Amino acid sequence: MNNSENTLFKMDLFFELSMDLLCIAGFDGYFKKINPSVSRVLGYTDEELYSRPINEFVHPDDQHVTDVYRNRIYENTPLLNFENRYIAKDGSIVWFTWTSMPSVEDKLVYAIAKNITHKKIAEEARNKMVSNLTAVNNDFKQLTYTISHDLRSPINNLLSIFDFIDSNKISDKNTQESLAMLKIAGENLKSTIDNYANVLNGKETIQTNLIDLNLKQTLHSVLTSIHTLIVDSNAKFEIDFTELESITFNKIYLESIFLNLITNAIKYSKPDCSPIIKISSRIHQGVCQLIVSDNGLGLNLSNVKDEIFNLHTKFHKHIDSRGIGLYLVYNHINQMGGKINIESELNIGTTFTISFKKQI
Repeated sequence: MNNSENTLFKMDLFFELSMDLLCIAGFDGYFKKINPSVSRVLGYTDEELYSRPINEFVHPDDQHVTDVYRNRIYENTPLLNFENRYIAKDGSIVWFTWTSMPSVEDKLVYAIAKNITHKKIAEEARNKMVSNLTAVNNDFKQLTYTISHDLRSPINNLLSIFDFIDSNKISDKNTQESLAMLKIAGENLKSTIDNYANVLNGKETIQTNLIDLNLKQTLHSVLTSIHTLIVDSNAKFEIDFTELESITFNKIYLESIFLNLITNAIKYSKPDCSPIIKISSRIHQGVCQLIVSDNGLGLNLSNVKDEIFNLHTKFHKHIDSRGIGLYLVYNHINQMGGKINIESELNIGTTFTISFKKQI
């Protein structure tokens, strides 16, 4: 075998072994030469592929646009990254992306196609997931708007009652303190609802509504709003914000994070001991972090870690469990460019470490 014959043999070997679909087609619309990948992917025999016009194998919805681009090739215009669908012999749809070069003198088209069906299936699944998430998000927005709107009147009525109460006529100190606490809780609730309503109405945006928040003061506001729950559960707190006293964040989101993590710690505490909730802050490798841990029921993360922050996912049988709290916490942090990590062990407890977005 001389050098010329050896070169031709190697070229034929390359043609035969290629995983991509290699085709030579005539200007008459028929295949002139194909490699084995074409028949392997489409399921037709070589004889079937050679004997019928190429466009008969193209998906009916793509035949017209394929004709348009094929005619451009005949006018000596290369075709790059053109996508269309073919119908395989078993009736399945196969997606290809084509690169085709014309040889006008020979009236031939040299084409390479890649099977991108798996990519299209993945894209379809992703688009469906995005569509579902968008629908869920819109439902949540509408629900939150409705709740915030409908709660305003009864809260305003509740707060107006305090204006008619003359505390000087109440001699019992505990009663005075309880009324003061109720008023503060009501005002905090009204403020939170008003802030949510402003965001939903477009008067404010989460990213622009960033302020320097004192962690101790923000936590105190949340603890005051759930004072009765804390007393009834006999929850104990260990708080340390000495290393990091404040963080630039959205006020609504930070209060919601505190509220959901603390109420979860109380809700899922072990029945035989009082909940102990540790809350601290630090700067770790240049990143501001908030750590919230408890001594509660805990989780087996090997079974649930991928689902821990999913909507409506519940891991313990509790009458008040809705599977929403951790979903909200995760989305608050994620939307602000931060991250949340969880460590947990059954009957030992859970630790959440929130890493805030680096400050510029």
